[in-house]
Amino acid sequence: MDKADLAFTPALEQAQLIRKREISPLELVEIYLERIQRLNPQLGSYFTVTADLAINDAKAKTEMLTTASELPPFFGVPTSIKDLYSVASIPCTLGSPALLNNIFDYDDGVVTKMKQAGFIILGKTATSELGSTPYTEPTGFPPARNPWNPEYTPGGSSGGAASAVAAGLCAIAQGSDGGGSIRGPAACCGMVGIKPSRGRVSSAPAGDRLSGLSTNGPIARTVADAAALLDVMSGYITGDPYWLPEPEPSFLADTKEKPGNLRIAYSITVPPLGDADATCQQGVLETVKLLTELGYSLEEKCPDFSGLVEPFQVVWQAGIGAAGIPRQALQPLNQWLFNRIGSGGEYLQAVFQMQVAARQIVAFFDTVDILVLPVYLHPAIRVGEWANLSPEETFQNIIKWVAPCPPFNATGQPAIALPMGFDSNGLPMSVQLVGKPAGEATLIRLAAQLEAIKPGISKRPQFAS
Repeated sequence: MDKADLAFTPALEQAQLIRKREISPLELVEIYLERIQRLNPQLGSYFTVTADLAINDAKAKTEMLTTASELPPFFGVPTSIKDLYSVASIPCTLGSPALLNNIFDYDDGVVTKMKQAGFIILGKTATSELGSTPYTEPTGFPPARNPWNPEYTPGGSSGGAASAVAAGLCAIAQGSDGGGSIRGPAACCGMVGIKPSRGRVSSAPAGDRLSGLSTNGPIARTVADAAALLDVMSGYITGDPYWLPEPEPSFLADTKEKPGNLRIAYSITVPPLGDADATCQQGVLETVKLLTELGYSLEEKCPDFSGLVEPFQVVWQAGIGAAGIPRQALQPLNQWLFNRIGSGGEYLQAVFQMQVAARQIVAFFDTVDILVLPVYLHPAIRVGEWANLSPEETFQNIIKWVAPCPPFNATGQPAIALPMGFDSNGLPMSVQLVGKPAGEATLIRLAAQLEAIKPGISKRPQFAS
C-alpha cells in the first residue's frame, strides 16, 4: 500500500495495520504531516499544526508496540481537533485573531477521551469565528476550502475538520454541531458526520452555553469509523447537565446489526422555509429509492418547524456574547449578532418557546422511527460568495441554506449525514437521516445498511491525490 492509499485508509483499518505491525504510528504521522505541509496552504484545513508534539507522541507509541499486550481501539491513529476546543498547551483561537495566544492548561473532556483511545493529534482544524457560520472564512485566517473543488466552501463551522478528512490530511476528525456544523461540512465534503443526541457526549469541563444546542461528534470516511469514534466520545463526566447511558454493547457493533422494521418518513420540503433545490432533492430521492429497494415503506411528510425559527435565532446569537470577546474584535456578522442580543429575560423566554416547539417536533416521531431530509437546501457556496452582503442579508441566506439542520439541535435528536454521490459540478451530494431521541443505534444500523449497497465516496479529490 503506497503512502496516498494509507492516507485515505479508514481509521479502523489503520488501527488494525498498526496492531499487526504492518505500519508504525510514526510512519503514519509522517505521511500525514508531509501531506499537510504540501496541501494545507491551499486548503486552509488546519489553523495550527503540532508537528513536533505529534512526532514525539508517535515515537513513544511506536516504541510501545514492542512491549504492549493490549492497545486502545485507535492506538497510533492520527486525528485532529476543531479549534473551538481546548488541547493543553496548544492555542485555542475560536477562529478569532484576538485569541491567537489563548492557551489553556487542560484538555476538553472529549479530547481526553480521544487521547485515552490512542489517537495522535496532528493539530487544530479551522472553524468559523466562534463557530457561528456554515462556511469557514474567519477574518485573519485563510479560508478553508473544499478539496473536491477549492473554489467552494467545505461548510462550517467544522469546515476544516471535514476538509482535512476528505483531503487525506487526517484519518478521522472531531467536530461539533450547534446548528448543522458537523452535518453540513460532512455533506459538502462527501463524508459521514454524526450529530449525537443531547447528553451523549460530555461538554466537560466547560458548561453549556447554548441551552443544549451544541454537541461534539465524529466526521469520518465510513459509518463504522464514525460509530467507533462516537463510542470513544460517549459517556458521562461528573457534573454534566445532560447525560445518557453509554451505548450497549457499542455503536460500532450496531453497524453489523439489521435495523428491523422501521417507519420511515421523508421530505424535500422544510416548513416554513421551503423546498430543497434539485441537487439536494436528488440526494433525498436517491435514498428513498434505495430504502424502497431494501423493502421499507416510506411516507412523505415532515414536521412544521415554524415555531422554532425565531426563538432559535435568539438563543444562537446569545452565544456570541457568551464567548467574552469584545464586540469591536468580532467580524461584521458577529458584531451585528452581538448588537441584537436582548435581556436575560428575553433569552429565557426564547428558550421556553424553543422547548415548546421542540416537544411538537419530537411528537412527530411517536409514529416515525426515521426522517429522511436534505442536509442543506442548496449545495455548497463559493468561497467569498457572500462576502459583500450586509450582515442581515448574510444571516437570512444562512437561515435558508441550513434550514434542515437546526431543528434537531433544538430537540436534541441524533442525526447523520451520508454521502450520496456527486452533482453535475463534481461536488458531493448528501442526505440527512434523523432518529428518535437517544436513537443513534437505529440510525447507525440503517446508515450502515445503506452504505453496504451504496458505498461512500471511494475516489479521492484530484486536488489531494
